[in-house]
Amino acid sequence: MSIQYESRYSCHPEDFRTYDTERIRRDFLIEKIMEPGKIHLYYIHYDRFIAGGAVPVDKTLALDAIDPLKSDFFLERRELGIINLGGKGTVQTDSGTYELSFLEALYIGKGIKKVNFTSNDDDYPAKFYLNSAPAHKAYPAKKVGKDESNVVEAGDPSTSNARSIIKLIDGSILEVCQLQMGITILKPGNVWNTMPCHTHDRRMEVYFYYGMNPAHAVSHFMGPAQETRHIWVQNEQAVISPPWSIHCGSGTGHYSFVWGMAGENLDYTDMDGIRITEMR
Repeated sequence: MSIQYESRYSCHPEDFRTYDTERIRRDFLIEKIMEPGKIHLYYIHYDRFIAGGAVPVDKTLALDAIDPLKSDFFLERRELGIINLGGKGTVQTDSGTYELSFLEALYIGKGIKKVNFTSNDDDYPAKFYLNSAPAHKAYPAKKVGKDESNVVEAGDPSTSNARSIIKLIDGSILEVCQLQMGITILKPGNVWNTMPCHTHDRRMEVYFYYGMNPAHAVSHFMGPAQETRHIWVQNEQAVISPPWSIHCGSGTGHYSFVWGMAGENLDYTDMDGIRITEMR
């Protein structure tokens, strides 16, 4: 079967305090997203978010409905964001065919029945990273290249957190219902992302780490600000971040990540900042 999926359920922050390493990794770490010839999907019960990946090799991969959706087709009541993290590939839909190069994005709105993925070169396949959220209105599909993105420079080398935040699927660029996606790229020699950290109670987020040397890792921090935990994350793995959780990380080598979020508010700055000295 080309599509494999699993569900991840919600957790109360008070219960989170009792979790050991194994439980934290089981509930919040997504270890397998990119697998040649497969689509992996994770149905997350925070805001009914779906994260996953499609790596077409030798054949076309079709994004069909999975059982938790109880729908006739995947985007019957959903919107979809795609960012390509591999070689050139093509996404075929009812509304058109779109070729995506490395770090290019595609938004597909509610109601599109066919979504097929192919790679232009099976020796260097596309790696389509997927985020999806429930949608109340159908907006048109739109490809977003790096030259159309909204780039924000953040941090400073003196605090080891200088980074570029590249907004690709965002309300400032195109119309969406609630889904937002982008990429954060650390500047050379910088290790910290999203520091100082924050929470945003009106939306959840998923971090997908990529571009990492297999010999290195990122220590991702999560949990309430006064009760933090960490997860060691390897290349092309993701972490689920609940609305009540901080989300930041520090790498042992260079890395980047895709952030995707959904919830009640499209305002990117809707967050509650936490001072570094308040962390526990």
